[in-house]
Formats: sequence, C-alpha cells, structure tokens
Amino acid sequence: MIMDSAEALQGRAREALGSFVTVDSDADGSLRFEYGGALCSLRAVTLAEGLDVLSLTGVLAWDRTIKPALHKRVAERNAQLQFGSISVITRGKLADMVLRYTFPATGLSGAPLTTMLLLVLSGAEEARKGLLA
Repeated sequence: MIMDSAEALQGRAREALGSFVTVDSDADGSLRFEYGGALCSLRAVTLAEGLDVLSLTGVLAWDRTIKPALHKRVAERNAQLQFGSISVITRGKLADMVLRYTFPATGLSGAPLTTMLLLVLSGAEEARKGLLA
C-alpha cells in the first residue's frame, strides 16, 4: 500500500536519525529534532506508488533583523549548499531563515539513508554558522 511505504520510510529515517540525535514525534507523525542548533522536522511522503520522498525543514536562524547584509549571507550560504535551499521568511522588521530539502528515498536503507541524512544536516549546520554572524 502507498501509505505503508511512507510509514516504513519514516520508521527507517527515525532509526537512522536516532543514532546521532534525540528524535521526537509530532501529532501529525513528523519527526522533530535538533541538529547543530537548527530546529528540524522530517516527514516521509509518497508522491506516487514506488516514489517515497523525505522532506526536511530546518529553522537555521530566527528573529534576525532584516538588513542587506543578511540577504547577502543567505545568498552566499545558498551558493555553498549542496542539498536544499534557504529561504528568508520576513515578519515586519525580523526574519527567519529556513532550509528546505526534499529528496527521493525509496530503496534507501541503513547506511545509505544515514549518509544522506548526515550530508543534508551537516550542510544545514554549516549554513547556520554563517547566518548567525
């Protein structure tokens, strides 16, 4: 079944993440954790039968004053980032920086899944460092 494959992927992702971070579940079933100071959420979704994806959202920085230098730092971090993209979400004179990345994960298990998650999260950690300056 379509739902079962996403649920199975979600379970494998939880197991992979659990080896290096504390993982909690939200009411909607998404996984919640912190990595390198970024607050993250991960959810497995089936786009079509046989195509399951993991969708990661990470809040890298929040309540930053909007200045031209902030947008420049975000652009620099986006240029260096291998996986995902960083968006600036404005709220009046403040902004939050959010990393989003969705990748196909059907068939990934064990070490390959853990490796992919670590690659994405290490990029988020590096990007976050550059945004807090």
